Amino acid sequence: MNKPKIVLAFSGGLDTTFCVLWLKKQLNADVITAVVDTGGFSKEELAAIAERSKALGAVKHHELDGKSEVFDRFAVPLIQGNILRGRVYPLSVAAERVLQAELVARVAKDEKADGVCHGSTGAGNDQVRFDAVFQVLLPGVKVHTPIRDLGWSRQQETDYLAKEGFSVPAKTTAYSVNAGLWGTTVGGGATHDPWSEIPDSVFPSASEKAPTESASVVVGFEKGVPVSLDGKKMDGVALVAELHKLGKKYAVGRGIHMGDTILGIKGRIGFEAPAPLMLIAAHNELEKLVLTRWQSFWKNQAGEFYGQMLHEGLYFDPVMRDIEAMIKSSQETVTGEARLRLRAGHFDVTGVKSPYSMVAGAATYGETTKLWTGDEAAGFSKLHALPMTLAARAKAGAK
Repeated sequence: MNKPKIVLAFSGGLDTTFCVLWLKKQLNADVITAVVDTGGFSKEELAAIAERSKALGAVKHHELDGKSEVFDRFAVPLIQGNILRGRVYPLSVAAERVLQAELVARVAKDEKADGVCHGSTGAGNDQVRFDAVFQVLLPGVKVHTPIRDLGWSRQQETDYLAKEGFSVPAKTTAYSVNAGLWGTTVGGGATHDPWSEIPDSVFPSASEKAPTESASVVVGFEKGVPVSLDGKKMDGVALVAELHKLGKKYAVGRGIHMGDTILGIKGRIGFEAPAPLMLIAAHNELEKLVLTRWQSFWKNQAGEFYGQMLHEGLYFDPVMRDIEAMIKSSQETVTGEARLRLRAGHFDVTGVKSPYSMVAGAATYGETTKLWTGDEAAGFSKLHALPMTLAARAKAGAK
C-alpha cells in the first residue's frame, strides 16, 4: 500500500514541527513541507527552516516567494480602498494567510498530494482562512489539522517532540510575533486583557531610539498604486520595505486593535505596520483632492465590506472581484504625490498635489470666488435648507 502524500504549510515553529512527526508516525505519510515567504523571513531563517524540514524527515521541501503577490493582489486593493479594520488595523495577517494557503494548495496540486495540513489551533482566525482556501482550491483533498484536533497545549507538544528526539527553543517572552511584508502583529501576554497596556518592549522597533529631528518623504502614486519615494521609482515590495525602515526609525505605525474574530469572540492584538498606515493615509488624502464626494463615499463603503470579507478568509467569493473592479475604476485620476512628515511616534500628511486636482483656481474656500455671485450663493443656501425648513413648519403647525 502506497504511503499517503501530504503537503504541510510549514514555518519551522513548534506547531508545524509537531505536525511533521505526527503525520509520519500516525498516518505513515510522506510529508512535503512548503514555506511561503510573505516578507517575514530572512535568508538565514529560510535556510534554517529548510534544514529543520530535512532533519524531521520530510521527503521534500518547497520554498515559495510570495512577497510580490502579497503587494500586487492584496496590498494594492487595501491601499486603494483605504481599508483599516476597526479604523486602525491594516489587515496585516489576513492579507498574507490567504496567499500562503493558496500557494500551498498550488504545491499540493503539482505534487498530486492526497492531503494538505496546517498547524492552526481551534481558537483563532487562521484555521478558518486555511480551511476556506483549501476547500475552494482543493475540492475532495483531505485537510489534516492535528493541532486543532488534539487540542494539546504547547507544553504537551514540546514534550512529545522531546520524546521523539527533537527540541524547539523555549520562548523567552509571553508574546507571539508574526512578521510579514504588510506589518507585524503581536499576540499573547497583555493583549488578552483589554485593560492592560501592551509594553513597548514587545514591538520590533522597541530598541531603536527615535531621532529628535523630523523627516519628510514624498510618495508618488499612479492610479492609486504607490510607485515612488522622493521621485525614485520603486517596485511595491522595495517601496514598502523602505517605508517600514523609515517608519520604524521614528517609532510610527504602532497600534492596538480590538475586534471580532471570525468565530464570533473578541480578539485583541498589537501591531507595528508603518508602511501600510503611511501609504493608506497618503492615498486617502490624495483621493480627497481628485475624487468627487460620491466616488469617495461609495468606494469607501465597498472597501469596508472588502476588508471584512478578506479578514474572514472569503477572498475567493466572486463579490470580491466585483468590488476590486469598482475600486480600480475609481482610481483613474488618483495620480500625484503626497508628502509625509515624521516625528518621534507620529506622522502627518502635510501636502498633496495632482494633475487631476479638483481645487478650483477661480475660487478659494472661505474667501473669494469668481464661479458664482453673492446672490446665487444666497439662493443656493435658501434652497439647500428648504426641506428641513418645511419639516420644521409642518411640525410647528401640527401642534
